[in-house]
Amino acid sequence: MSDQLKGILITLLGVLFVVPDSLFVRLIDAPTLTIAFWRTFTQGIVLLCVMALILGRRYPQKIKEVGWVSIPFGVTVTTSGLLFVTAVQYTTVANVVIIIATTPIFAAFFSWLWLGERVSKRMIWTMLFAIIGVVIIGFGSIEPDSNSTLLGDSLALLTAALFAVSITCARSVSPISITPVVPVAFLIMSGVLFFFVDPWNVDPGDWIWVFLHGGIFVAASSALLSYGPKFITSAEVALLILLESIFAPILAWFIIREVPGAWTLWGGSLVLLTLIISNAIALRRAK
Repeated sequence: MSDQLKGILITLLGVLFVVPDSLFVRLIDAPTLTIAFWRTFTQGIVLLCVMALILGRRYPQKIKEVGWVSIPFGVTVTTSGLLFVTAVQYTTVANVVIIIATTPIFAAFFSWLWLGERVSKRMIWTMLFAIIGVVIIGFGSIEPDSNSTLLGDSLALLTAALFAVSITCARSVSPISITPVVPVAFLIMSGVLFFFVDPWNVDPGDWIWVFLHGGIFVAASSALLSYGPKFITSAEVALLILLESIFAPILAWFIIREVPGAWTLWGGSLVLLTLIISNAIALRRAK
């Protein structure tokens, strides 16, 4: 098996594991912060065990190698996860995953701002059309009979921006891997959340969803998506991750009968089509 095929398969598996993420948030009958606590805690514990198993005694040294960047990375990657859970509570799954699909656009902007990387004409056009698409989605959220809200859409947009900052932090220390910092950051965040929530305020029948959510699906996705992209180009990774924006709303419709509104369908189609064309062009140029 070639490295490219291996990278595609691992990344694709990581995307498939993250698809039910927003659905789990809806299925768990608990306050938002309680869901966020268990999502970060279970994910952090599982990933900590994996990293300790892989790195052994070298684990503390690997964290030390990252340096001060681990602080803004940890804050932004965990806060984006918290905002994601909150956004799903206030707007539709389709709105959340489509808006979060704009993360690479924010990442390009922050890379220009922080790392001095040039923003290509392709990315400028991508930003323009994606912004139009997000605005269209927002128009649907102000309709009286809409299942979504501008608050939820705004939280999703902020999630994308913060996650893009964490990506830029990771790129700023390349080729050093920032992955060892991830479980530590999530456990610190869960420790902070512990003082603001009642961890046991979960419907008794939903504990299975709690542990499947963070401990299996989100943890597996984090591990796979941190490893698979090592073998393929950024454009290939971006195209594969867009599959979540397609599959997650379909899963939400199938399981909880949540139907995206017309504005979401039009705006979402523009965002996804723009990103697909943009990444396809980048992939062709890379080859």
